Amino acid sequence: MDFQQISKVAAELLTTVGLKVVGAILLWLIGQKLIEFGIKGLRRVFRSQSVEPTLISYLLNIIAITLRIVLVVAILGFFGVETTSFAALLAAVGIAIGAAWGGLLANFAAGAFLIIFQPFKVGDFITAGGVTGTVVEIGLFTTTLNTPDNVMTIVANNKIFADNIQNYSANPYRRVDLLAQLAHDVDHNQAIALLKTRISQIPNVLTDPAPDIEILTFNLAGPVLAVRPYCHNDHYWQVYFDTNKIIRESFGEAGYPVPEQRYTVNGSSPNGGNVLISMPSEIG
Repeated sequence: MDFQQISKVAAELLTTVGLKVVGAILLWLIGQKLIEFGIKGLRRVFRSQSVEPTLISYLLNIIAITLRIVLVVAILGFFGVETTSFAALLAAVGIAIGAAWGGLLANFAAGAFLIIFQPFKVGDFITAGGVTGTVVEIGLFTTTLNTPDNVMTIVANNKIFADNIQNYSANPYRRVDLLAQLAHDVDHNQAIALLKTRISQIPNVLTDPAPDIEILTFNLAGPVLAVRPYCHNDHYWQVYFDTNKIIRESFGEAGYPVPEQRYTVNGSSPNGGNVLISMPSEIG
């Protein structure tokens, strides 16, 4: 075979390969445009159906990746590559990746369920995965919370979904639970009426339901009142601290004695009688 024949064969081969390369490039560009067009169409459809934006991103990412994989397999088939073997290899790789990234996939699935069932949304104040805070972002694998002491905390979605979730923002109001210690000599009915009047005047305390103030239990110092005003979650700590101040100020202005725990010790007095020992109560 002379040089001219070799040149002719090489030119034909390069032409064939070149045409296939150009064809593959064209297939990729056209396929990409079609995928982008289809994704935009699906996005408009989902938005028109008022689907959660985060869920839309989940679904469109999955669809786009799947379509690009199909496009790559089609291009390889255009080059004459055995796509059946490639598909089997791709499946094997997928299984290996799934086994290695089982935790990430679990977090991804949990995130999808959080979006679908919506136990909370961005801006809600929750306790989830052992963390209490305001929801900043619900991501693909993690959820970001800002705790009350302003610490950004990132929690794995699977940990949140596998545990109990408390959403303090879901209901229109919540209850503040406090205690007020009374001395034995104090008229509890008077104390209850006094606190109901004063606490109802605290800003952001709801009148419906009205504050609950009742005797909760008794101890060595006297009756213990349950003091329970209601408020919106946004005002919880303001009402909590103001209620504590009102308890302190109201009892002081009313002249109530300091609650004391009283113990009787037998046979310790000089005349052989009992001795009464009083200690300030820790509640109140």
